[in-house]
Amino acid sequence: MTKLSVNVNKIATLRNSRGGNVPNLIKVVEDIESFGAHGITVHPRPDERHIRYQDARDLKIIVASEYNIEGNPIQKFIDLVLEVQPTQVTLVPDAENAITSNAGWDTIKHRDFLKDVIATFKQKQIRTSIFVDPDLKMVEGAAHTGADRIELYTESYAEAFGKGNIKGIDPFIEAAQMANTLELGINAGHDLSLNNIKYFKENIPNLMEVSIGHALICESLYFGLENVVKMYLNKLK
Repeated sequence: MTKLSVNVNKIATLRNSRGGNVPNLIKVVEDIESFGAHGITVHPRPDERHIRYQDARDLKIIVASEYNIEGNPIQKFIDLVLEVQPTQVTLVPDAENAITSNAGWDTIKHRDFLKDVIATFKQKQIRTSIFVDPDLKMVEGAAHTGADRIELYTESYAEAFGKGNIKGIDPFIEAAQMANTLELGINAGHDLSLNNIKYFKENIPNLMEVSIGHALICESLYFGLENVVKMYLNKLK
């Protein structure tokens, strides 16, 4: 089945809003894994407005499943990843003032930079993934960086699906087919939810992993965290 990695940034946001340690990020991560999730994702940003760099260090000791750290590879981030050595690092070109990730890499323009960063991570046996739009040129460019996987940026699919336009998945199918040809693993994330995840999973060939945070936590307010994790796992079978 496609693996589910739960992004816990929103848990950290809620904790930080009161300045204490409620909810306890460590306990929530332990619970999410006990509910059956295959991995944990964090996305520390330079201003540490949700996940703090120390959180990323602390979770290394706790996470028993796959551990994915994503972010813009500025030097501070690179140093953190090399120190923590997670299962996977996902490179995302988000600006420091971005509310959330809003674009994939130009893997042609930034090929040499990405190639150097990825080579550094792979020396530590850290699996690498690049956040990309469903653009065939960008997928092909990713193959030339040495990355192990791509993560398809799925906002446009989710938006189209929410309007009843199932054709919004077509560029993602084409991108996945090319990735398969190029022997790139395929991850996906951004605005995937209980409403749209099953159709996406059923139509993307060899989808290896989805990273879901915002929707999953929002849905958990209604259904409970344990129920929602299991609902996602059922749809990803």
